Amino acid sequence: MAFQLLWPSETTACYIYAVSLPLSAVSLPPSPVRLPLVLASQSPRRRELLDVAGIPFTVRVREVEEMRAPGEAPEAYVRRLAHAKAEAAWEDRDEIVLGADTIVVLEQSVLEKPRDAADARSMLRLLAGREHTVITGICLRHPGGVEVDSSATRVRFAPLTDAEIDAYVATGEPMDKAGAYAIQGLASKFVESIEGCYFNVIGLPLSQVYRYLKSLE
Repeated sequence: MAFQLLWPSETTACYIYAVSLPLSAVSLPPSPVRLPLVLASQSPRRRELLDVAGIPFTVRVREVEEMRAPGEAPEAYVRRLAHAKAEAAWEDRDEIVLGADTIVVLEQSVLEKPRDAADARSMLRLLAGREHTVITGICLRHPGGVEVDSSATRVRFAPLTDAEIDAYVATGEPMDKAGAYAIQGLASKFVESIEGCYFNVIGLPLSQVYRYLKSLE
């Protein structure tokens, strides 16, 4: 058995711990998925979240163009990409394909994955001391059609010095993350508050996905 500190709660002055048990010691509830679930994403974080939730799945990924159209609203953008990823990966009428895409929005700017270390530093300077919104679009492609939705979480960063930003970027953690940070990783110490689904910031709004899966039983 292993214990891992996850998150301090300012309102309750306590800490939340995760308990890791061998699978043989855990009795998982029945899966909400009647048909096989396919995750149309290469993200290890989305795979980990589905695993933690006890939702069985396989992975199948097809490349799609990820480019925001001129004037396209952020929420419409992530919904369109999630839909495109699910449609591209769907092969069988007897399956459900889950596509997802996550972006960070600061005022009118959309921050996706940084191109390089300089871009990551620029993003973190923008986020420092300010509130931003993390939006994840989801799409479930199933035999009866499609379900497309999105979830938004507000996140406030503490002020950061250039030295703190440089040290964080040097770890390499920001390089494959929307907005150039991982809330569940080293950047957790930069987060002053969140409003909304924590898992959405990691990359998948689990309760929303679970609700749709139950509706497709």
